Amino acid sequence: MVGRLIAKFNGYYAERPVLTMMITNAVLGGIADTVAQSITAIRLSALRKPGGITKDDTVAIEIHELDRKNPFNQQTLIPDVKALPPPFDFERLTRFMGYGFLMAPIQFKWFSFLSRAFPITKSSGLGPAMKMVAFDQLIFAPVGIAVFFTAMTVAEGGGRRAVSHKLRDMYLPTLKANFMVWPLVQIINFRLMPIQFQLPFVSTVGIAWTAYLSLSNSAEEGEARSAPNSPNIRLL
Repeated sequence: MVGRLIAKFNGYYAERPVLTMMITNAVLGGIADTVAQSITAIRLSALRKPGGITKDDTVAIEIHELDRKNPFNQQTLIPDVKALPPPFDFERLTRFMGYGFLMAPIQFKWFSFLSRAFPITKSSGLGPAMKMVAFDQLIFAPVGIAVFFTAMTVAEGGGRRAVSHKLRDMYLPTLKANFMVWPLVQIINFRLMPIQFQLPFVSTVGIAWTAYLSLSNSAEEGEARSAPNSPNIRLL
């Protein structure tokens, strides 16, 4: 079955490479946001229990520790409160899928440029791969993170001030996290993956990364809503 899927993908890629990447990126982006919303749902469910999170809620405790930056207000999570967030935000899912769909051509062109600029040969593999990683992490990653938060905030209805607040609060922490995760992933990607599998590989590994971005994006929105003197900014 895996062989058939790879053969199908190669066939689609040979005919329409950019469209194939766009659809693949959209699907994987949707999976990532679904994972992020599921994590949030587990945490909400644990907080709604009498007494909140207990030592028996192993999964909820781990999620809570990962997301301590944006603790939910206990008073708004009791079962009797009607104004609870929906169990699944399809608009948010659509935004993430749309972002992945629209970013795929740019990522595709970027990977193609790197492959041409630093060709990997049998006699020279690690050197060109390291150069590609350096270019990717020092040029594309900082710009890409800024574009992500800007695009998502605008898609959520935020204006210039909302974008400024999002970048101020989230850009540097996210960039630091990026440098801890992606250099090794990209070394494997550029060194071992054929060009047609580089973007799908990155998008597959990026499910966890995009889930992190989704949680960061929604966490910033939660902080803006909970601040008593914050301006009226709709982030999500």
